[in-house]
Amino acid sequence: MSKSKVWKFGDNIDTDVIIAARYLNTSDPSVLAKHIMEDARPDFLQHFQVGDVIVAGENFGCGSSREHAPIALKAAGVQCVIAKGFARIFYRNAFNTGFPILELQECNEINEGDLLQVDIEEGSIYNGTQDKTYHFTPIPPFMRDLLMSGGLMEYAKKKLQEGAV
Repeated sequence: MSKSKVWKFGDNIDTDVIIAARYLNTSDPSVLAKHIMEDARPDFLQHFQVGDVIVAGENFGCGSSREHAPIALKAAGVQCVIAKGFARIFYRNAFNTGFPILELQECNEINEGDLLQVDIEEGSIYNGTQDKTYHFTPIPPFMRDLLMSGGLMEYAKKKLQEGAV
């Protein structure tokens, strides 16, 4: 399992910070991916590497109900977002698009630049920089199925092929 660098953000990171409204004239994931977090940190993508992790505080993803925000994060290669809490509509949109988000109350203990190993199936996050393991709020089975399928549409296609719907 690879180690992922942490990018730290605070509370109430809204969807306009994740992907600015001026880019919402497209739904092309590859275009959206080129602009994540740029209003919060204009040089973010110059330093970000595919597989890195975003760690935030409360209410991550508040604001717009559009799916552009989790789509952009996923397309940019963000492994996951770990936060104390998520706005409900962002939470649902993330799972519907197959983008992993993890709720962890101890987010304030994780520092920018720390190296994490995230194991979604085990429900654990190992901070190699601090030699500490955290256990995040378990993902409900149906939501885990959505993630493993790549999102709601892929999940539905799979179920149709299995004749389960």
